[in-house]
Amino acid sequence: MTGASTGIGRATAVALAQHGAHVALAARSTGPLRETASLIESQGREALVVPTDVTQHDQVRKLIAATIDRWSRIDILICNAGEYIRSSIAELTVADVERSMAVNFYSALYSVLEVLPQMRRQARGHIVLVSTMDAKKALPLDAPYVAAKSALTGFGEVLRQEVHGDGVHVSTIFPGRVDTAMIETLRVPWISKKITSEAVACAIIRAIRKRRLEVILPAQAIGLDYLNTLSPRLGDWATRYFHLEGWESTHRADTS
Repeated sequence: MTGASTGIGRATAVALAQHGAHVALAARSTGPLRETASLIESQGREALVVPTDVTQHDQVRKLIAATIDRWSRIDILICNAGEYIRSSIAELTVADVERSMAVNFYSALYSVLEVLPQMRRQARGHIVLVSTMDAKKALPLDAPYVAAKSALTGFGEVLRQEVHGDGVHVSTIFPGRVDTAMIETLRVPWISKKITSEAVACAIIRAIRKRRLEVILPAQAIGLDYLNTLSPRLGDWATRYFHLEGWESTHRADTS
């Protein structure tokens, strides 16, 4: 699991342990990873801590190799590393987009490319891509984030179709606003109230157990998706009316 140090990653790692899984934990910060590992071990399961900069392909390769060396197989890959990078398009820099792509897309690409051959040899596996509701309905100021997560979403849809029949399953998760450090300074309107990391973790576990292709949460995010599918004009109107982009400071956080 990438992005395992805090937030959705930590909650999902603990949930996996509660369902009997051993978990390999990857992120850049060793201390928080070890805290997550302690929570997993308290469930009677094993945790492998592998400090990793997931924007570096060679480090991701070592992560996957270490996991296979430890347990001889990988049954579930959860690509959760992310960084919320915002900018109005008028003030956008190429560097903003490159950074967002590195963390929010390429980290998952590297992970999938390294894991897929192993899962195909096993004829079994489940890949979970944690995207965002922004990839279903893009919001103002989120261009770098939306571009990367939309790339991830499209990649996941192709991957899901190409591995059909191989015993490998793919689920893409589309959370709305989540109460994590990534958006701790972002104030949001009542209609897009922040959900907990544990709610997303539960959705991920259900997606794995029921082999769901896509999961959108919470319910109001599903409503926005339907509205935007019915009429992008209405989706734009709802975004403006409810000020769905929220109000934030210049602080940025990441879980890579």
